[in-house]
Amino acid sequence: MAPMRALVPLLLLPAIMSMQTPSKEIVTAGPAPVGPYSPAVKAGGLIYVSGTLAQDAAGAIVGKGDVGAQTRRVIERMREILAASGSSLEQVVSATVFIKQQSDFAAMNDAYRGFWTTDPPVRTTIVSDLVLPDALVEISMIAVPKGGERVVIHPSDWVKSPNPYSYAIRTGDTLFLAGLVSRNGRDNSVVPGDVTAQTTTVLDNAGELLKAAGMSYSNVVSARVYLPDLAGFQQMNAVYRKYFAAAPPARATVLAALAGAQYNVEITLVASSSAREVVADGRPVNPNLSAAIRAGSRVYVSGMLGNLPGNKGDVAAQTRETLDRIRVALTAAGASPADVVDATVYLTDLAGFAAMNDVYRSFFGRDFPARTTIGSGLVVADGVVEIMVTAERPPRQ
Repeated sequence: MAPMRALVPLLLLPAIMSMQTPSKEIVTAGPAPVGPYSPAVKAGGLIYVSGTLAQDAAGAIVGKGDVGAQTRRVIERMREILAASGSSLEQVVSATVFIKQQSDFAAMNDAYRGFWTTDPPVRTTIVSDLVLPDALVEISMIAVPKGGERVVIHPSDWVKSPNPYSYAIRTGDTLFLAGLVSRNGRDNSVVPGDVTAQTTTVLDNAGELLKAAGMSYSNVVSARVYLPDLAGFQQMNAVYRKYFAAAPPARATVLAALAGAQYNVEITLVASSSAREVVADGRPVNPNLSAAIRAGSRVYVSGMLGNLPGNKGDVAAQTRETLDRIRVALTAAGASPADVVDATVYLTDLAGFAAMNDVYRSFFGRDFPARTTIGSGLVVADGVVEIMVTAERPPRQ
């Protein structure tokens, strides 16, 4: 398959960009990033904070071997970044926690719990490899500025989660859901079963949360699916399609162990009450996901892969193709790489981190989005990198 080309002629891009005002504000705090990412990006009423590790001013990991100490260090660093962004930990709406070892979940939770005495953010926790060998935990966050709307959504007949997170939080037109696993919201009991049964429970629970927020499945704009075993991929898809039969949300699906070994799938959703439009990028329609979804000023792009017959095992080449495909989707949505505010990079082997970074850096050039990079498996056998992004379209002058 030949590389995909941008849908807008290059000669028109300067004219388009001249009609736009900046869509994002880069926030700097603490030591300057050593890679192509910004500590945080403010855009569209949200603050995206990059995946953060327990580093000191020199970049070394503190609290080696102690996930509790590292969790505290990570959140303290993020508190500093949020303060520089005009926000605080109390204004965080969504967090994603990546732990290196499933056995560290309880200790991470104990440390994490101390930072939110009430109404903690929604949260997803998965097990993944991290870019620094001594790192045991990495956290990314999304927050609203001080004074911004932050409303916890909780079905009246559900009990609170025993873990330190809320199930859903709405800010403005956007609803963030926690990573949902197969549990009964009314008593927090595990709902056992295979991938088919657990995916059904997860999405039924998501429907109750959406209803409590005055939304439905048709409002979902973005999804992240985590599977501990690739053998469950098609079973998950078969159930998933029943809930999103038309115009499915943007989606990334990766292989990752979950915090509880009894779970076969975890799904994180974002929904929007703004007008929702599917963005086609010229590729054949995928029944499981849309290339991108535009809702209000925001663009949610699916996790893109760049594996081709001629680039097997080549991280740089696959990253280049992946980013080319992202550019096509952004262009079709009326946005550009400069409008990307948040990115997640999944690598099957972190030995390819530097090669990926070199291509990624040249693609964005400057004003980098917030970013998280983790090691995880992908659902395509020959894929070595997958990238999912969110963009904020600039207002027209």
